Parts: sequence; C-alpha cells; structure tokens
Amino acid sequence: MLVRLDSKNRITLPKAILSAHPGAEYFNVTDESGRIILVPVHLNRADAVHSKLADLDITGKDVAEAISWARSKFSPPPEKKD
Repeated sequence: MLVRLDSKNRITLPKAILSAHPGAEYFNVTDESGRIILVPVHLNRADAVHSKLADLDITGKDVAEAISWARSKFSPPPEKKD
C-alpha cells in the first residue's frame, strides 16, 4: 500500500493495516536495510511507572516510607460529633 509523508512528517496508516492490530496507539520505529519498520507496542501504564521508578532508583521501601510520611502529615481532621 502506498502512503504519503505530509509536510509535518506524518503518515496515515491504512485502516486495513490497523484493523489487524486493534488498540495499537504506539509503534516502535526502526530502520532496517533502508526500510522503515513499524512494530505495534502495547504499553501498560503500570509497567511505565515501574520503569520510571527504577530509573530514579526508587524502591518499594522508599514508596512505603513516603506514603507513611504523607499519611502522618496530612491526616484528615477528626469528624465533628453532633
């Protein structure tokens, strides 16, 4: 199938191609032997969060301590009794 690159470096993928990959919003793009290869990537937001935490060297213990600290500092006020 033929697609055109527009002035903003965008292409529109044909519906016939995308219908074979339902839910794909992101694609990994590579250049292999002069060919542009698009591979659908299904991102999981939890995986993205875990990856970012790992990049920042934040451990589960760090998260637990932060939650404990936040809960101690910002506990809701006691309920008023009638």
